[in-house]
Amino acid sequence: MSTKLNREEVLSSIQANVQDKNMLRHMLATEAIMRALAKKLGEDGDEWGLTGLLHDIDVELVEGDLNNHGKLGADIARELGASKEMAHAILCHNEVLGIPRETKLDKALFCAEPLSGLITAAALTRPNKLSGLTTKSLMKRFHEKGFAAEVNREQVLSCQELGLELEEFIILGLKAMKSIASELGL
Repeated sequence: MSTKLNREEVLSSIQANVQDKNMLRHMLATEAIMRALAKKLGEDGDEWGLTGLLHDIDVELVEGDLNNHGKLGADIARELGASKEMAHAILCHNEVLGIPRETKLDKALFCAEPLSGLITAAALTRPNKLSGLTTKSLMKRFHEKGFAAEVNREQVLSCQELGLELEEFIILGLKAMKSIASELGL
């Protein structure tokens, strides 16, 4: 399935709705991981990547209200031309809404989002940021419950629903984020 979305239009909308530079970087990181997942799983890279890019477009607009986060984002995504599958993934990435994850796209966004946070947190502890970060170090950090405590490990582990083992997923995510390190400021 192809998407009618244009990445430049999506970025313009994000820049109009998201002021926090760290949130923007998180969205770009999630996009990179989603594109890598799509390639690995034989899915549409643009559709998956743009879903990752758009997933938190409403976070500032709903002012942190998790009962609305994802609802407005899905509406904005649809207005921009997103498919119903993309909008559904954006809706169900917020567990608070209680919407079941049904498709590979839903499941991919759910596990990719927190992985981007774990990788970013680990990179920020290194003098040379992402370039010095290894899979071994990330695996160790994953198991340190006190490190990046806001990262939901169970959510990251849900990569297994896509047929990926944790280490394989971490390798994929790290490589994806390293490929856009300059955009992420890492």
